[in-house]
Amino acid sequence: MVKITIMGASGTIGKTVAFNLAEKDVIDEIIMFSRPSSHEKVKGEILDMYDALAAEDIDCELKASSDYADLAGSSIVLITSGVPRKEGMSRLDLAVPNSKIVQEYSKQIAIHAPDSVILIVTNPVDVMTSIALKTSGFDKKRVIGLGNHLDSLRLKTLLSKHFHINSREIHTRVIGEHGDHMVPLLSSTTIGGILLKSFVEYMDLDVPKLVETLKNSGNNIISKKGATEYGPSYAISNLILTIANDTRKILTVSTYLEGEVEGVYDVSLGVPVILCKHGIKRIVPLKMNDEERTEFFDAARTVKKTTYELEKMLNKE
Repeated sequence: MVKITIMGASGTIGKTVAFNLAEKDVIDEIIMFSRPSSHEKVKGEILDMYDALAAEDIDCELKASSDYADLAGSSIVLITSGVPRKEGMSRLDLAVPNSKIVQEYSKQIAIHAPDSVILIVTNPVDVMTSIALKTSGFDKKRVIGLGNHLDSLRLKTLLSKHFHINSREIHTRVIGEHGDHMVPLLSSTTIGGILLKSFVEYMDLDVPKLVETLKNSGNNIISKKGATEYGPSYAISNLILTIANDTRKILTVSTYLEGEVEGVYDVSLGVPVILCKHGIKRIVPLKMNDEERTEFFDAARTVKKTTYELEKMLNKE
C-alpha cells in the first residue's frame, strides 16, 4: 500500500498532483492536507475528483485533512504550500515567508511520518530543501527538492522543437539552482546517442537565447495565465511515481551536497540522482565543460549565501 500526503492540497499544484496520482494503480491513498480555512474547499475538490474517477472505474481513497496525525503511514509527503510566485518575483523573494511554512511542516512530518520521503516543491526549492533537511533531522537521501527536473523537461521540449525530433530521442539535463543560476549541460546533451554539436541544425541554435528562454519559462507562463500548473504538477507526479514504483530512474532533483559533485558542499542543488523507494539511492557522476563548471560554482555560491542568511534570520526568532 502506498499512501501519499500532499501538504498544500487546496492550491493549484497540490490538487492537480492529487488528481494525477489518483489515476495511478500504485497509489492507494492520498491525504489532501490544508489549513482549516481551506478544509471545505478541499472536500469539494475531492467530491469532484471522485465523479471523474468513477468514469474510469478507478478506486483511490482521497481524504481532506487539517490534522497532522493523518500523516502517519505516508510513504511520501509532498510540501507544496507557500506564498505563490507572482510575475516579476524571483524565487528568492519567497524565501523568508516560505521557510517558516516548510519548517513547521517538516517538524510535524518528523513526528507523524518519520519513515517517509519528503518532497519539496515550495520555492526557492533549493533553499527550502536544506531547511526541510535540517528541521526534520532526516537522512539527506529522504529529503528531495523538485529542483531542475522541470527545467530539464523544458529544455528537452525547446530542443525537440528546434531540431524537429521526437523528444524521446533527446537526453539532456539542467543542474544547479532552480532559478537564474540554472546550468543547462549542453556539452553532454545527445540526440539519439549522438552529441548535440554533431547535428547540422546546431549551427543555427542561438544558445544564449535558448538559455534565456529556458530561464524565463516560468515567468512567461505566469505573465499569460497567472500561474504555472500542468508542467510542475506532472514533473512532481513523475518523481513521486518513480519513488513509489521503485523504478530507479536517473532524474535531476535538488539534494544536499557534501562534496559529491565538484567538491561542492553544505548546499542543496539540482544534480542527477538515481531515485528508489527509499529516496535517493545515489548521486550520479557528472561531465561538465569549463564554462558549465564555473556556472555550477556560481549557483552553489548564490544558493549557499541565501541559505546561510535565511538560517541566521530564523535562528534569531
